[in-house]
Amino acid sequence: MSTPQPGAVLRGAVDLSALRNRPQAPAAPTAEQADAPAGAVPSLVMDVTDATFGQVLELSRTVPVVVDLWAEWCGPCKQLSPVLEKVVTELGGRLVLAKVDVDANPQLAQGFRAQSIPMVVALVGGQPVPLFTGAVPEQQVREVFAQLLQLAAQNGVTGTVAVAGAEDTDGEEAAAEPALPPLHAEAFEAIESGHYDRAVRAYEQALAENPHDADARAGLGQVRLLARVQGADLQSARAAAAADPADLDAQFLVADLDIAGGHVEDAFDRLLDLFAVLPEDRRAPVRERLLELFGLVGDADPRVTQARGRLSSLLF
Repeated sequence: MSTPQPGAVLRGAVDLSALRNRPQAPAAPTAEQADAPAGAVPSLVMDVTDATFGQVLELSRTVPVVVDLWAEWCGPCKQLSPVLEKVVTELGGRLVLAKVDVDANPQLAQGFRAQSIPMVVALVGGQPVPLFTGAVPEQQVREVFAQLLQLAAQNGVTGTVAVAGAEDTDGEEAAAEPALPPLHAEAFEAIESGHYDRAVRAYEQALAENPHDADARAGLGQVRLLARVQGADLQSARAAAAADPADLDAQFLVADLDIAGGHVEDAFDRLLDLFAVLPEDRRAPVRERLLELFGLVGDADPRVTQARGRLSSLLF
């Protein structure tokens, strides 16, 4: 697959059918909404419930919707949510952020199979697309959202929405927003245009200049994954891996595709099973790929914790 397609990436993992056609009473418009242009929304950041989720699905046919599954008790959620809100707001209506309190909305939590939070999923044309779990750096959020916009465009979802009653303050916000470091900006532009190799080089140069640049390190891992899966066909990759279980490259590609498709446990299990049967002198590349994928998913994710534990048990 060249790029994960909405609906396929979470097949078997998300079931929104119970909420898709839920009858809803339309809310009475405010005075600002009544005077707003067609397609306007009250805010680019909205709280969504089990009862109002159908409206969000419909909105995702016009503009990609980022769904932030969170809870009041979740510390990483409180770190991530302001970052999501900031980046979505900066995009000026090209994305909308829907916030879901999983404790207050159990049907949505069940529909998205939110086993760990924060969990961030997108909706494109009414179909779910996995993004990431755990609190990630702001630069990584920007890069993932750039990919989401590219994916949405490939599927004909290219609209924007206006905020009802919003004043024209774009110029002031742009002036107040600090510019990205030049190499980060170069990488971001390359990702938006699908030139992943150029983005990799930009991040590598940023890290060469500053080895402590956490945003560059996170961005490099993300874009390397995107570059590796670009143009890959999942069925062909699985067939090649099954035909030669000792072929590391074939196993790595399937694991990458599983991570890109949201099948995190499958990716980890594949590489851990491979690590377990390899002689010690061939294990190093598998361990390195596992550690890279752990970093992409996030150390706070329980699936990473479990996989790290199994890796440790295999090492000692």
